[in-house]
Amino acid sequence: MRILLLVEAFNSLSQRVYAELTRDGHELAVEFDVHDAATEEGVALFGPDVVVAPYLKRAIPRSVWSRYPCLIIHPGIPGDRGPSALDWAILEEQTEWGVTVLQANEELDGGDIWAYETFPMRVAPKSSLYRQEVTEAAVTALRRALALYADKTLRPRPQGDLAACADIPRGRAHRPMTQADRAIDWATDTTATVLKKIHAADGAPGVRDWVCGRAVYLYGAWPEDGLRGMPGMLIAQRDGAVCRATRDGAVWITHMQAAEAAGRGLKLPAAVVLGAAVADLAHIPLACERVGAWQEIAWQREGDVCHLRFGFYNGAMSSDQCRRLADAYRKARASDARVIVLHGGSDYWSNGIHLHMIEAAASPADESWRNIEAMDDLVLEILSNDRQLTIAALSGNAAAGGVFLALAADAVFARLGVILNPHYKNMGNLYGSEYWTYLLPRRLDATACEWLRAGRLPVDAATAAAIGLVDGAFGRTPREFADGISRLARAWAHPAVWSERMARKGEGRGRDEAQRPLALYRADELTHIHRNFYGFDRSYHVARYHFVHKTPHSRTPLYLAPHRRMASMGAARGARS
Repeated sequence: MRILLLVEAFNSLSQRVYAELTRDGHELAVEFDVHDAATEEGVALFGPDVVVAPYLKRAIPRSVWSRYPCLIIHPGIPGDRGPSALDWAILEEQTEWGVTVLQANEELDGGDIWAYETFPMRVAPKSSLYRQEVTEAAVTALRRALALYADKTLRPRPQGDLAACADIPRGRAHRPMTQADRAIDWATDTTATVLKKIHAADGAPGVRDWVCGRAVYLYGAWPEDGLRGMPGMLIAQRDGAVCRATRDGAVWITHMQAAEAAGRGLKLPAAVVLGAAVADLAHIPLACERVGAWQEIAWQREGDVCHLRFGFYNGAMSSDQCRRLADAYRKARASDARVIVLHGGSDYWSNGIHLHMIEAAASPADESWRNIEAMDDLVLEILSNDRQLTIAALSGNAAAGGVFLALAADAVFARLGVILNPHYKNMGNLYGSEYWTYLLPRRLDATACEWLRAGRLPVDAATAAAIGLVDGAFGRTPREFADGISRLARAWAHPAVWSERMARKGEGRGRDEAQRPLALYRADELTHIHRNFYGFDRSYHVARYHFVHKTPHSRTPLYLAPHRRMASMGAARGARS
């Protein structure tokens, strides 16, 4: 079918739907819902069989849903209506939730139901539930809905029929969640309550609060087992996070956003936002070899395998985080382990350099340079390891420099459903570094490399494995994937297997180095990217600003909209004639 994705933004769910339906053989295009006239024009230009809305913040105009079947992906069980669906599910401690695919009509979330899928709720931030359980359920339910729609003898089920159906979960209409609903009372709220409130607002909009006399929004909360203090008091800091006491314990808060009079500041590590107010707050570091309540980097031994785990908020890696991860890798490299497994976050493996920290710097150009150099140093540590085999285990999505960080490993495996964006071009024609000019061509031919870089389209794990971008894709759930990686790493650590692979690795690296040293790849990449940071073309700085400040889209990018490319080409030909 010809399917048009109508979206507020091309977010992680939209990208997953795009990649999965493309692999299913459908013809896909994307239209950003900028305003009614643009939406009407885009839909008419593409002429879809079906419009699918994975992520919208406003109702589809009547002029569209009355002419084309429009399927809405709603992150709630059948009967659930209104915004903040997942927020309420978390705050009300629902044990089971779901995703419903319904047909757009004049009533918001009140259309007929084509399909739904349920899942058990984890105690987790909203953003994590959205990227994992909600996304998986959405893909399953949407495939079912499209199959039913293709069978012209079947019709969706009106929501008015739900009361008579004992086998279908029933939700309710609800209002938008407000900051009053999320407000934390540090004197009386338990750790579990504080976590629940911050989880329900994670990603957006955050929990508005007062810390050290400043109005801020809170994100990224984790329980602390050992530290205690007067409720509401800041009691420690670690790697940019601050620990705040609750009535019965404490929580780590990793990120904050200043609530400024003219809007909001940047979302940054909590200690960066609070600045001088926490200068004297006790630092409580945690060695990588220990596993604590919250830490960004940790490693554990499993026989001859070292599992190095790092989880950075939204996958962004600042200069300091890159250096700390490189230090941890060096420690693992100095051990007698035969295999090192790199586990990134379960939602995002890595998205490369930290654009928010760069934007907040006194000189964004200088911080961009420091960040890319730190990323390059980390990649080089992995590429130059002649003592161990390294496996990159991608349980979460990866983009830009994060993809090439993974490709530095001796093998890359991804969980089924993971989305990769192995390109930089969306960030103002950023050239990129991380030794990509060496790492990508050793896996793909020139045509495939250019398709990935210039096309700028998301690639799902199964497709990435099929074209050779990664070495394999398996595991429907993070647990299945982790178990499979453990088995694979143990097999690689067997002395005979390890010896053979290390010999091949040494021969290949020696041959490649003789042909062209890694230092030349790096120097050439940095020459190009220096122009992005310091040259006359300011497109990288402009694109970064709009990205971190979430500037609303004013049009649909042409690389996502073949219907608009054709229209613009026709207009150009008409102008010339």
